[in-house]
Amino acid sequence: MRDKKLEFGVGLFVLLGLIAVAYLAVKLGAGAFVGGETYEIEARFNNTGGLHAGGNVMMSGVTVGRIEGVRLDPEDYSAIVDMRISSAVRLPADTMASIRTSGLIGDKFIALAPGADEKFLQPSERIIMTESAVELESLISKMAFGSVKEEESSEEPPAPRDP
Repeated sequence: MRDKKLEFGVGLFVLLGLIAVAYLAVKLGAGAFVGGETYEIEARFNNTGGLHAGGNVMMSGVTVGRIEGVRLDPEDYSAIVDMRISSAVRLPADTMASIRTSGLIGDKFIALAPGADEKFLQPSERIIMTESAVELESLISKMAFGSVKEEESSEEPPAPRDP
C-alpha cells in the first residue's frame, strides 16, 4: 500500500512539472512575458540579414518587444519588419531602428534608439529611420580585397639606376 502512495505522489509531481513547462513554453512563445498589453509597429529595411520572427526588440539593453514577422514589400522589394511593443513604452515619432547582433555571430535583434520628437508613434505606424544589418562576410571581403588592390597600386616600379 505504501509503494502505491509513493508512486502516485511521484507521478503527480511529474505531471505537475510537465504542465508547468508546457505553460511556460506557451507563454514565452507568445511573448506574454514582455509585459501584458502591446501594440504593433513596423519598420522598413533594405537588408534584414537573417532576422527572424520571435527575435527581441530592445531599447537600452532592455527587451521591450518581439519581432512578429518579416515580409517583402512587393512594390520596392524592401523588407518590412512587424514588431509588437509593450504598451508601457511610448516611442517618439523620430525613433531609429537598427538591426544588431548579440555577440560576434549571435542572434539578430532590433535595437530602438528613441528620438526627441514630442509626437509618439501610434499603433500600426512605421518607423522611418532605419539602419540595415551589417554583413560580416561583406566587411571581411572588402577588407581583404581592398587591401590587395591598395598593395598592387602602391607598388612603384624601381627607379632606373644611372651607370
